[in-house]
Amino acid sequence: MTTAKKTTAARQGFKTGEAVVYPAHGVGRITAIEEQEIAGYKLELFVVSFEKDKMVLRVPTAKANSVGMRKLAEPELVKKALDVLTGRARVKRTMWSRRAQEYEAKINSGDLIAVTEVVRDLYRSDAQPEQSYSERQLYEAALDRVVREIAAVNRITDTESLKLIEQSLAKSPRRAKGAEAEAEADGEDVQDEAEAA
Repeated sequence: MTTAKKTTAARQGFKTGEAVVYPAHGVGRITAIEEQEIAGYKLELFVVSFEKDKMVLRVPTAKANSVGMRKLAEPELVKKALDVLTGRARVKRTMWSRRAQEYEAKINSGDLIAVTEVVRDLYRSDAQPEQSYSERQLYEAALDRVVREIAAVNRITDTESLKLIEQSLAKSPRRAKGAEAEAEADGEDVQDEAEAA
């Protein structure tokens, strides 16, 4: 009886078939819990499959918490993350290399809110100047993590999840003003063309 308790405690509430978040890779699914002998020691491992990346990761059950593996976010946290997207971007006026390191650390933290902040800060609407290559890479990595977690929590497709995120981004103060200014500019162009004719 004590061994059954020990293994349950060691598994930290994770079970086969459950979707989990691994900080460096995003949303995966525990496909099995297996025992392997490594260097003469028997280790119990979570076998975590990341379908989109075609990758399988083996995480020792005893180390799951220390490496940051966690259950999916609660629906309330997803709602809070979508609210973060409607906020104003907070871009520090530091060197890009320093900001890039901070963004990378947030993405790999596995914290949904931190990753969502990266999406908010690096998002560019069509009316704004294009991103640099490295900015785009970080944005897409963060967006992918958020899309997959929201899709898993809400049990929707990645496409539906992306639409939710884009709707939230469109509500942010800076983007809303940009859209209004763009609409006004389009209206002026039409007037100018009418006057020219």
